[in-house]
Amino acid sequence: MDFIKIEHTLFALPFAYAGALLAAKGLIDVRLAILVFTTFTGIRTAAMTFNRIIDREIDARNPRTASRHIPAGVISLREAYTIAALSLAVYFISASMINTTTMILSPIPAVTAYIYPYLKRYTCLSHYVLGLNLAYAPIGGWIAVTNSLDIFGSELIPIIIGIGVMFWVAGFDVIYALQDLEFDMREGLHSIGAHFGPNTALWISRLNHLAFLTLTTIALKLYGAEFLPVIILALSSLIFYEHYLIKDRYDNEKIQIAFFHVNAAVSAMFLLSVILEALLKL
Repeated sequence: MDFIKIEHTLFALPFAYAGALLAAKGLIDVRLAILVFTTFTGIRTAAMTFNRIIDREIDARNPRTASRHIPAGVISLREAYTIAALSLAVYFISASMINTTTMILSPIPAVTAYIYPYLKRYTCLSHYVLGLNLAYAPIGGWIAVTNSLDIFGSELIPIIIGIGVMFWVAGFDVIYALQDLEFDMREGLHSIGAHFGPNTALWISRLNHLAFLTLTTIALKLYGAEFLPVIILALSSLIFYEHYLIKDRYDNEKIQIAFFHVNAAVSAMFLLSVILEALLKL
C-alpha cells in the first residue's frame, strides 16, 4: 500500500464516481459502484507501479526519493512487475464487466499510464500527460453508466470536466515538482519549474487551476446544477488556499500539505456536490 501510495487514490476516484452520478442523474447501483472502484484502483495501481519501475534509477540518485521501495531494496523488481500485472488484470477484467464501451476503450489509459514516466526525460508537457491519465476518471465514470461516448451530445459534460481535471492535476503536479527543482536541473529532467524557474512555474500552476475552475463551472452549468455558485465558491476557496500556502515559500512541508491534503479536499468536495445534486434529482 505504501509502495503505490494508496492514499493518492483520493485524488481522482471521486471524479470517477462523480462522472457516473452525473450520467445517471441520480444514484448508481452497488454492483456498478464496486466495478468503478476496482477498475479505477486497478489502473491507478498499475500506473504508479509503472512509474516506480521506470524511474527506479532516477529515484536512486535523488536524495528525496532514494528511500523508495525499489531503490531501497524493500520491493524487488520482480515483485513490482507482479504487482503491475495483477493490477492490470483487475483493471481489464473489471472494465469488461461494466459494459462493451469500457471494455473497448480500456487499453487507452493503460498505454498513456505506461508512457507518462518516460516523458519527463524529454518534455515538461509531462505534467499534462499525468493530468490526462486522471482526466479519464470522470469520462470513464460517465461511460460506465451510458455505455457510449457521443461527444456531440450530453457527453460533452464529462469531457469538459475531464479536461478541467487535466489542468487541475497539471497545476498541482507543477507545485509538487518544485521539491526536485535543483535535482531536475542537474539531471536534465524536464519540469516546468526547471525550465522557467519557480516563480513562473507558480503562475503557470495558477493559470491551470483557473482553467479547471472555469471548465468545471461550464460543465456544471450545462448539467443544470442547482447549487452551482456554492460549489464553485467552495472549490475556488480550496484552490486559493493551496496557492496561499506556497506563495512565498515552497519548502517540502508546505508543498506536501498543498499537494495532498488540499487537493484531496478538492476532489471530495466535488463528489459531495455531485451527490447532493443527484439526491435532488431523485
